[in-house]
Order: sequence, then C-alpha cells, then structure tokens
Amino acid sequence: MSKIEKNVEDLITPIITNLGYKLYDVIYEKEAKDYYLRIFIDKDTGISLEDCEKVNNAITEILDEKDYIKDPYFLEVSSPGVERILRKDWQLKENIGKEVEVKLFKPVNGEKTIIGILNDFDEEKIKINDLEIERKDISLIKVKYNW
Repeated sequence: MSKIEKNVEDLITPIITNLGYKLYDVIYEKEAKDYYLRIFIDKDTGISLEDCEKVNNAITEILDEKDYIKDPYFLEVSSPGVERILRKDWQLKENIGKEVEVKLFKPVNGEKTIIGILNDFDEEKIKINDLEIERKDISLIKVKYNW
C-alpha cells in the first residue's frame, strides 16, 4: 500500500463507517496518462449506485481539502465486486476455504495462474490446496466466482 493510499484510507474510513459502509480498499494508480483514486466500499446487502454516490459526495470535499494527491485524478467509488481482489491480510482471512485465482510474476510448476482453495497464509506465503506460494511472487489474488 502506497503512502497516498494509506493517508486516504485513514482519512476516509471514519466517514465511510459513519455512513454505514465498510471501506474495503483504496487503490491509487496510473492508467495511460491518467491517475485514478479508486475507493471500494462494501456492506452485507451489497452496494448500489446510490451508495457509491453517497460516499463520493461525503469524501470529495475532504480529499480536496487535505490535498494528498498533487496530480489531477479521477475519483471512482464502487463495490469490490464478486471476484474481489485480496490485497490485505484481513481480506485473505475472510476468504480462507474459498476458491481463489492467483496470478504469478513467474511460473510455479509451469503455471502463471493457479486456481484453488485458499487454505492458509502468513506474512511470507499463501497455501492453495497443497501448494505453498511465496507472496513476493504473486501479482494478484482474487476470489474466483464460477459463473
């Protein structure tokens, strides 16, 4: 997590919580020539467009006031979705026993994508089925939803 992401997360978490939502993640990234600040919110009953608008309206002014991000950026507020990305330990913990898709920087056993049940994890590795994968070798972990 970058310093900008951490600062934004600390700033907006109480606001989002007071509105009745859970802050799932904050991602600040560049795509082509544009910067995006993506705020992912969640609640037990799911997220609607109105929920996203409510959170957007509640955080825009304080983000502008604190001015953590010097470059112009697009603010996006959305649900993490069904196939949500797992970047934090609490997200991994919530998904133990579920099927996940792991994308790797380099092949493990000849594969760069591994799908299996998330059995366990620690600071250095995750365990998918009977395979232990170094976390430093993982580019992405997400919940796998079988459509």
